[in-house]
Amino acid sequence: MFKLPDLPYAYDALSPTVSETTMRTHHDKHHRKYVDTLNQLLTAQGRHPGSLEDVVRSAFSDGDKKLANNAGQAWNHGFFWESMAPEATPPDEALVAAIQAFGGEQALKKAFIEEGVNHFGSGWVWIVAHNGALEVISTHDGEPAIAEEGRNPLIVCDLWEHAYYLDYKQDRAGFLEKWWDGVANWAFASRQFAAFQGKGEGYRYPPPMAEAA
Repeated sequence: MFKLPDLPYAYDALSPTVSETTMRTHHDKHHRKYVDTLNQLLTAQGRHPGSLEDVVRSAFSDGDKKLANNAGQAWNHGFFWESMAPEATPPDEALVAAIQAFGGEQALKKAFIEEGVNHFGSGWVWIVAHNGALEVISTHDGEPAIAEEGRNPLIVCDLWEHAYYLDYKQDRAGFLEKWWDGVANWAFASRQFAAFQGKGEGYRYPPPMAEAA
């Protein structure tokens, strides 16, 4: 079944923006719980899926709420880890052009932070490519951007309190501001944008492990 992917950096690599304590709790406990529950649900249903992306889309399409939430949360967290990096890297030329068409980097940052701050309750704030342009959206609970056809996620930040409360208490705006300036992975977003344009492969959650005979 599906595994908990390793972080692409050390637990303390995003400090001080995201502390080692938060990363260990978030990855080792929260993400692991979603993956474990996902696997239990799939086993109970007798399913042997080929990819987590297939599970996400079918669960949301079929209205299987519990499976959808846990599959979505497993996928979202995998994408979230890749959306952060210890060292800032600028977007490539193609993504820079798309950002300029949006109104510029500051306009995109403002829209992203406002969407995240104004999102009521738990969820995720995304930059997606949709109909040839960038959009800023938020999704509730475990819904991933890929649940809707045609939305191509470039980068995401977690809005659940466990993502920031140990470091920022109730200051979601402060968290989003420092997250954008300190750890947002624009190299990853650029690869995602290139994949949306048909150049290379986009992010996919690690495929399920072969089950023992």
